[in-house]
Amino acid sequence: MHASRSTARPSSNDTAERDVRAPLGHDVIIAGCGPTGAMLAAELRLHDVRVLVVEKETEPASFVRIVGLHIRSLELMAMRGLLERVLEHGRRRPAGAYFAAISKPAPAGLDSAYAYLLGIPQPVVERLLEEHAVGLGAQVRRGRAVTGLVQDEEGVTVELAGGERLRARYLVGCDGARSTVRKLLGVGFPGEPSRTDTLMGEMEVRAPQEEIAAKVAEIRESHKAFTLGPFGGGAYRVVVPAAGVSDRAEPPTIEDFRRELRAIAGTDFGVHSPRWLSRFGDATRLADRYRVGRVLLAGDAAHIHPPTGGQGLNLGVQDAFNLGWKLAARIRGWAPETLLDTYHAERHPVAADVLDNTRAQMELQSAGAGPRAVRRLLSELMDFDEVNRHLTEKISAIGIRYDFGEGPDLLGRRLHDIDLKQGSLYGLLRRGRGLLLDRTERLSAGGWSDRVDHLADSTAALDVPCVLLRPDGHVAWIGDDQQELDGHLARWFGRPAD
Repeated sequence: MHASRSTARPSSNDTAERDVRAPLGHDVIIAGCGPTGAMLAAELRLHDVRVLVVEKETEPASFVRIVGLHIRSLELMAMRGLLERVLEHGRRRPAGAYFAAISKPAPAGLDSAYAYLLGIPQPVVERLLEEHAVGLGAQVRRGRAVTGLVQDEEGVTVELAGGERLRARYLVGCDGARSTVRKLLGVGFPGEPSRTDTLMGEMEVRAPQEEIAAKVAEIRESHKAFTLGPFGGGAYRVVVPAAGVSDRAEPPTIEDFRRELRAIAGTDFGVHSPRWLSRFGDATRLADRYRVGRVLLAGDAAHIHPPTGGQGLNLGVQDAFNLGWKLAARIRGWAPETLLDTYHAERHPVAADVLDNTRAQMELQSAGAGPRAVRRLLSELMDFDEVNRHLTEKISAIGIRYDFGEGPDLLGRRLHDIDLKQGSLYGLLRRGRGLLLDRTERLSAGGWSDRVDHLADSTAALDVPCVLLRPDGHVAWIGDDQQELDGHLARWFGRPAD
């Protein structure tokens, strides 16, 4: 099969014609059951969308890589009632020292009830999100790799390895950096290839702790990307630059770590008994488009960058949160004509900014005299609260402001969790619906009440009369005029019900 670059009907091949005319067995097929795919499946199921997730791997990843959930991702978990489950498996850490690992305390008074970083094993995040999606009714089929697709004006025919064909109204590629869906679509993935490799893993060491600490301090004077320190349970986290660029489809060996450690430190510290080993590069790429007709891209299928700042998983989960309600609205029939296009319009610039800040961080952590001088200067600048706050909000994604047009600074931003007469704000967003938070107690969601909840609460801790929140918690309107509100309800939530 081949990828259709438009919604044109495929050729008159008999098999293809039969597939095109076959019933649509699913509303959405998602390729990939990582954090992005699982979160998207759950978001769609909140709106009774029929979802099938196909995953090429037969089993979840076995290695236990620790990732960090940043503030905005923790807020999203709170919005969907997942935070307590996630917190059980993670370790809270201070919110500072995000940018290029420059050690600074978090700025005071960050605008969030969840102002910390949560270290948590990635397989645990994937399992919890998959369980959440399945609990809501999503189907997951493992050992099913996508090998082809054809789209037309009614849906997408997806071919799996072995020849099985499935039919859905939409397909979303959440299938990682080497995305088959993106390649079949022919979407460009411009950017820079990897120039360097870095080895990362958890393992035990034989060298004394004092010797390790002294050597690491010496090396980090010039190699900021180097890390070797205790990580719990007798293991050490090791991050070491590698000479050359290797095939990252092949995991490194413990001997690779020993060789690179000897090259940079003059000793391998007696590393042994690895728990998991991996390698990453500094390739930085961004898809030209996030949507081609009925096929969309999210997560690493749409953008890749070095892991500096720990933004990758967070960026993908936030893609899913932005896309889910919009795609569901399209399928349920109430989406304004341009709503699905706002996914690319909003998320593509966010990814571009993440790519730029990771490029900057990689330069700041390189060993050259020039980058080291710039790093020292930036460290001084970060002593100013405004600079530190700006960079912290950038990495944690709470500084994002979508372009909704002219208006107060809060317009287009996410609203932090606040206490209300009926509980917490985020607790009211668990169904994935819009919310009119009305301090005037005289407005109405009217004909949109099947999509937008209305809470009249004059005691709400807001500096504005009323806000209209999208299902992703971003402020779509601020004001106190019903006619003006109706226009913005129509903009985001379509025509009112009869």
